[in-house]
Amino acid sequence: MFENEVQTRAAICGTGVLLGIVLVLAHLPLLFLIVPVAVLFLGLVADPEETHVIWYGMLNTFGIFDFSALTDAERANYTQKKHYFWFGEVAMAAILAGVFAVPTGIFLAGRTDMSLAFIGAAILFLPLFVFLPKLIQRAMKADTDAVIEAFGKNELVRKIFWSVFVAVAGIVLAHVLDPVAAQQVLNVITGMGM
Repeated sequence: MFENEVQTRAAICGTGVLLGIVLVLAHLPLLFLIVPVAVLFLGLVADPEETHVIWYGMLNTFGIFDFSALTDAERANYTQKKHYFWFGEVAMAAILAGVFAVPTGIFLAGRTDMSLAFIGAAILFLPLFVFLPKLIQRAMKADTDAVIEAFGKNELVRKIFWSVFVAVAGIVLAHVLDPVAAQQVLNVITGMGM
């Protein structure tokens, strides 16, 4: 996997382009184009070794990354690229949580106020973001101790969790204190107020 650098870059860039096309055809807010642009950017500038580490982080989220299969040279090289490993873990955890939270938010949007639907989806997203990868790793019986020893504890997950929690709490507080202003902020975030 990832032996040919040109094929690897083409696959990553193609993923970014296809994701961008899907987002445009789905008439989603243009703010969401940040994700495919980031994927395209990674395909253009990322070193193949960095791509490997991101991929290993994504596999570790699923509990199928076997750290013992790496050679000593690969271990020494990859442990110096911890941030890429963490990026892969966080990205995959967000995707897994989003698979459940986004449809829930869409379902709730048709039945209640948009701000309540957003809050309900965010409340579902946060525990899934933190605990779903841990449940999957436990079910797969992954050797997470070896991975934590090499890459360290992922502090980024904790920072993202508390950032989203504070943002949701702020939106709830703003909705209670000034519902009109909170609705305008949510319209801007969701792309309906532009």
